[in-house]
Amino acid sequence: MALFKRKKQSSPVIESDQLNELVDNNSEELGEETDIDLVKTSLSFHPDWELSNQEKYVYMYKHQQLPLLKANQISISGIKKIDFEEGFVVIAFLRNTLAKSIRLEEMGILILDDSGKAVARKTFELDGLGELPAMSCRPWRFLFTNDDKLIENISDDNWSIAFEVPEKSNQHQLDLEETWKSQLTEKMVKDLEELVAKLPPLSNNEISFTGIEARLLDDGRLSVSLFIRNGYNKDIQLQKLPLIVEDTNGTKVAQGNFTLDNFSVKANTSKPWTFIFPETLVQEKNPNLTTWKVYPPQ
Repeated sequence: MALFKRKKQSSPVIESDQLNELVDNNSEELGEETDIDLVKTSLSFHPDWELSNQEKYVYMYKHQQLPLLKANQISISGIKKIDFEEGFVVIAFLRNTLAKSIRLEEMGILILDDSGKAVARKTFELDGLGELPAMSCRPWRFLFTNDDKLIENISDDNWSIAFEVPEKSNQHQLDLEETWKSQLTEKMVKDLEELVAKLPPLSNNEISFTGIEARLLDDGRLSVSLFIRNGYNKDIQLQKLPLIVEDTNGTKVAQGNFTLDNFSVKANTSKPWTFIFPETLVQEKNPNLTTWKVYPPQ
């Protein structure tokens, strides 16, 4: 997997699925590392932050208290937690010990108790952080609402902050709804698993649709079974799904919009689902379905 995804910016963009290689969520427990193995960071303030000399001094002091880090990592360290009626704000240092500046995108952030258990969780868009220079440390504010809390009361003293590192999955998996599990035999499930394993790999953060079976029913309706494939490292929710079906000749067979109720596809999985186009939406009454494709309109 490429370490960085290139975009228009001059600096590499770090995405959540790259955190496994870069994140140090345990910077205070460096084992037997020597000072020779560790590096220092320089304090960096966002250009838009307006700070008094006293505030800058406090951040300088807090920065000096931080443990050294290994090279080629990004890290997050909590400074202060401020409660208010609708939630709380955490001020934390974001640290970059790569040899180049970086930009952070969407990141999951956890608040942990003294046992390491998550007590709050939220996904933040960190575009506003701007470019984090090489070998630097920048303070940033994270706003959590009460809805982001996983427990009622979070200690003001015994807490820490960490990146939510996605679990690695070595293989794309089959995601079956309970209704499907109850209707399929073991062999049918195994056949679907083998089919998923043979599909071409998805790119990171890609969603695609792969047909399984399409057939015209006796009453003129079109039944289409397909895999909804999720290449994200998080579950996705689908509420409405427009679909187009084309036959071997590229003729549009049917087009329709489907409403889905509490429908999700787990991270890094493919979920089979069947969609029935009513006869009124079937445009080609005698399609050649030797080969066919299904896709959402652009």
